[in-house]
Amino acid sequence: MATNKNLVTAQDLYKLEHASGATLSSEGNFLAYSQRWVDKSTEKKFSNLWVTPTSRSAPKRFTHGNHFDHSPTFSPDGKQLAFFSNRRSESQFQIYLIPIDGGEACPLTNVKGDFGSLEWSPDGKQLLCMFRKKDQDDLDREKDEQKKKLGVVSRHITRTFFKMDGEGFYPKERWHLWLFNTKTGKGEQLTDGLTHEEYSPAWSPDGTKVIYVSNHADEPDLDPEAEDLYILNLKSGRSKRMNLPIGGKAFPSFSPDGKQVAWIGSEGRGDWWQNNKIFVTNANGKEKVRNLTGLFDIDANTFTINDLNDSHHTRPVWSTDGTKIYFQVAQKGKNILCSVAVSTKKPEIETLIDERGVVEDFLFNGTQDRLVYLFPNENDTGQYHVRDMQSGSERVLTKVNSNWFKKKTFGDLEEVWFKGSDKNDIQGWILKPPGFKKGKKYPSIMEIHGGPMTQYGHLFMHEFQYLAATGYVVYFCNPRGGMGYGEEHAKVIENAWGTKDYEDLMCWADYLSKQPYIDKKRMGVTGGSYGGYMTCWMVTHTHRFKAAATQRCVSNLVSMYGSSDFNWMFQREFGDKPAWDITDSYWEQSPMKHVGNTKTPTLVIHSEQDLRCDIEQSEQFYVALKKLGVPTEFIRFPDESHGLSRVGRTDRRIVRLEHLKRWFDRYL
Repeated sequence: MATNKNLVTAQDLYKLEHASGATLSSEGNFLAYSQRWVDKSTEKKFSNLWVTPTSRSAPKRFTHGNHFDHSPTFSPDGKQLAFFSNRRSESQFQIYLIPIDGGEACPLTNVKGDFGSLEWSPDGKQLLCMFRKKDQDDLDREKDEQKKKLGVVSRHITRTFFKMDGEGFYPKERWHLWLFNTKTGKGEQLTDGLTHEEYSPAWSPDGTKVIYVSNHADEPDLDPEAEDLYILNLKSGRSKRMNLPIGGKAFPSFSPDGKQVAWIGSEGRGDWWQNNKIFVTNANGKEKVRNLTGLFDIDANTFTINDLNDSHHTRPVWSTDGTKIYFQVAQKGKNILCSVAVSTKKPEIETLIDERGVVEDFLFNGTQDRLVYLFPNENDTGQYHVRDMQSGSERVLTKVNSNWFKKKTFGDLEEVWFKGSDKNDIQGWILKPPGFKKGKKYPSIMEIHGGPMTQYGHLFMHEFQYLAATGYVVYFCNPRGGMGYGEEHAKVIENAWGTKDYEDLMCWADYLSKQPYIDKKRMGVTGGSYGGYMTCWMVTHTHRFKAAATQRCVSNLVSMYGSSDFNWMFQREFGDKPAWDITDSYWEQSPMKHVGNTKTPTLVIHSEQDLRCDIEQSEQFYVALKKLGVPTEFIRFPDESHGLSRVGRTDRRIVRLEHLKRWFDRYL
C-alpha cells in the first residue's frame, strides 16, 4: 500500500540527478560522463565528472566541487580527459585536462567567450572547438566598474536572428573554429567572418582536414537551408565548399578512409514536416549525393521529450570498414539505434536496439566490439549500458537515481493504440494513480506535448508521476502533426493547426471517457508551448473539460510573427508565407479569434524571459479571459526561459507543479 512518504512529490526534483555527455576510451575500458545535481540551499545546478570501467559497474566521482564540469572527452591514448569547467569563474568556462589515473584538473585555456564542441586531434596534440569570442563592448565593461554598474546602454541589432531562448541576445561575434594546443593551451583561430558561422566540426581520420557546416549566403538568416559542408585543409589554411544540394545539414563525418562524408539533413527549403535523413557522398564532391534512408519513411532524429533529460543527438558513426553508418531514429515513442548500408544499390536498414525507451548518446570503442549508450525509459531516468557486439550480451554500468526509484511507489502505465478522426492509428499512454482501485471513478488530466514536431514516448515524466500521485489519471498521446510516425502523420497540419491534431485529441478524450474508472465530469487538460496552443484551442472550441492550464502558449499567430527567437521561420508551418500575405489564415488558426467561446476555468502560466513564445501571447489570452468573466489566474516566472519545466530553477519548477495541482484540485 502506497503511503504519502513513498509517493512522488514536487520536492523530489531536488533529489533527481542526470547523467549525460559520455566519452569512451579508444580501447573501450573506461567510460567517463558528467552527472548534474542541484544544491537546494543556493538553487544552483552543478555537475561533476564520473568514471567507470566498462568491465564492471563501479562508477566513481572523478571531480568534485560546486562548479559545472561537462563534456568530457578521452585523449586518443586514453591517458587524459579534456572537459569544460567554470571552476575559476562561474560565468566563464575554460578547457581543463585531467589524467585518467588521478591528479588535479589543470586549466588549459584562458580565453573570453563561449565554447561549443570539443574534439581531440587523432595525434592528441590539438583540440578542435567551436568558439565564440566575447564582444569588445562586454570586455570593456568588465574592466570598468562604473560601466559594469550601469550595465548595457543600448543594443545595436543588424542581423535577422538576434536572440535565442535560454541564452538571451546574441553577441556581435559569431561561432568560428579554433585549435588549442594540448601542451601550451595556445589558441589558433581557423575561420572568421562577420556574417556567417561554422558548426559541427569533425576531424578527418588522418588529422589533416576538418569538415564543418556553414552558410555563406548573402543573408544566412533569411536563407537557412543554403548551408553547405566545407572541408578545411589545415596545411594550406583554405576551405573548400562541397556545393551540395539545398537543404539543412548537421553532424558531418568522414568515412574511415577519408574518401566519403556522411551527414544528417533535409531536402529543399521549408517543409518542416519532412524526415531527417542520412546522406553520403565522396569527399571530393564529384559524386552524386545519395539519400540512404529516404525510402524508409523514418526520421533520423531524437526529439522524444520528457521533463528531466536533455535530448542527445549523436553524430552518425561509420563502421570501421566503411560499409555502414550507425544513427538514431525517433519512432513510435522510442529512439532506436539503426545502421544503414552505404554501398549497396538497394539501401538496407538494420536495427541494433529497439526497446521500450530512448537511445540517447551512443559510443563505440576503436575496434567497435563494444557499444555504450545512455538509455532512459519509463521506469528509469537513464543509465549507461555496455554491449558486447559479438555476443550481444549487455551490462548496466551506472546507478543514477536507483536508490530514489527503490523508495518510490508509482502508478501503472499502460500503452494503448486508438483510432483518430480519420481511422488513423494513434499511440497513447494512460498513467493510473498509485494504489488504483477498481470501481472508483477518477478525475483525469490530458497532457499535450510541445513542438509540434516532437513526440511523447517511453520515458519517465516526473510531472506526470507527480500528478498521478495526487490522485489523477494522466493520459498523453502523439496526435498528427508530430514526429515518429512518418511524413504524412506530420504533414497533415501544415497551415492547418487546430484541425486534425484537435480531432485526434478529442478522439483521445473520447477513448478515455469510455474507461470505467474515468469520471466524465472531471476531465482536465494542459500542455506547454504547442501544447499550450492546443490547450487554448481546446477551451475555445469545446466545453468538455472542466478545467485547463495553458503553459508558455501561442495564442495569436499574427502578433507572434517575428517576436520569437525562431523569428520569421514560423511561417514554414503556415504555407511558408508571412503573416501580412495570409493574415486571415494566421488569424483563423489563432485561439484569440475564438476566445469569446471560452467558458472553461483556465490557469495561464508563462516565463518572463521566454524568447520562444513571447509572454505577450499569454497576456493576451489572460486579459481576454478576465474580460469574458472566465475564471482564470496568471502565474509568471521571472528570469526563466521557455524551458522552465525542464531546465528552470528548481524552486520555480516546484512552484509551477504546485500551481497546476492547486488549480486542478479546485475544479476537478
